[in-house]
Amino acid sequence: MAEEAKRISPKLSATKDAPNANSKIGRVIAVVSGKGGVGKSTVSSMLACALRRQGKRVGIMDADVTGPSIPKAFGMDERLYGDVDGNIIPPVTRFGIPVVSTNLMLERPGQAVAWRGPVLNGVLKQFFGQTNWGELDYLVVDMPPGTSDVALTVFQSIPVDGIVVVTSPQDLVEMIVDKAIDLASGMHVPVLGIVENMASFECPDCGSTHYIFGEPKGAALAQARGIPAYAMLPINPAFAALADAGRVEECNCDGALAPILDQITSIEYDFE
Repeated sequence: MAEEAKRISPKLSATKDAPNANSKIGRVIAVVSGKGGVGKSTVSSMLACALRRQGKRVGIMDADVTGPSIPKAFGMDERLYGDVDGNIIPPVTRFGIPVVSTNLMLERPGQAVAWRGPVLNGVLKQFFGQTNWGELDYLVVDMPPGTSDVALTVFQSIPVDGIVVVTSPQDLVEMIVDKAIDLASGMHVPVLGIVENMASFECPDCGSTHYIFGEPKGAALAQARGIPAYAMLPINPAFAALADAGRVEECNCDGALAPILDQITSIEYDFE
């Protein structure tokens, strides 16, 4: 995979899409994982909300086209619509975060998105380049799991400035992180940090901490791989309930995510 990425990478600068004339985006941050089910969309949502609480202008692009969950977490049921120039007008969350997602295009949330690769790739390019984002400090891209065609399309066509890797404390963690690092390295995109989700559980009765999926491994892995930031999130039924109720903006893990947020906001940018 690394060799394939290296062969592709010289073409990247020539194929990067740009936002339309109605959009200025400071930095694009992709949230990735080598596998599904680790809470990538949750982390994407929490990072976006935390940046918004800092006063940053933030948008979310839900690139998990066939399994989108961002609209559900934010309680959004508006439909995407276009302006007179054919650009997408994204609906905005209660906190003022514009969002694009395939689930905002469907007649019902449970409708399957059975599209082939070229269609998926075209939709992603439209989501970035044909959406009226306005002026954003950060665009958070919630990536699909894995390192396949859709992920390649994002890295090839969208100017990603850094990635955050989400994982869980299992024996597979090293392999998951290494796959994401390998892809990012081949595409010359820096890994900003690791978020180890579901790392612990605090018993509400006795207050003791339990490591249900095993001892956390992310900190040691970040150090070994030279990744500059690490954060650990616990299993928290209250947060899960808020996301299920479409109230993810009320979740506040800003303190736990502080090392990742510091790394994201340390990237300087200038609008052209």
